Order: sequence, then C-alpha cells, then structure tokens
Amino acid sequence: MKWRSSSYSGPNGNCVQVRGDLAAVRDSKEVGGPLLAAPALRELVRDVKAGRFDR
Repeated sequence: MKWRSSSYSGPNGNCVQVRGDLAAVRDSKEVGGPLLAAPALRELVRDVKAGRFDR
C-alpha cells in the first residue's frame, strides 16, 4: 500500500501522509524519518477526541 496525502495539502509538500495497512502517519518532508504507528496512533486519536489538546 502507498502513502497518501490529504487533498487539502498544498503544493509545497508540507503535509501529513497516511498509510492504512500500517495504521501509520508520517511527515511528508521526512519520508525516511519517524512515523507514528498503532497503538500510538490510536492513543493520539483517542486523546484528540477527548479534547486533551483543546485550549
């Protein structure tokens, strides 16, 4: 499976990419860099939904 970028991504390549088979996200500017994969990704989504990052 390939990494995908959001349709909202700009032409400068600054975006987050997703890969469903890994349940992972990465920074498109650092394709060889770290990625956030399950279960850490599930924890991030849970925390966002719970409002832990709201100001």
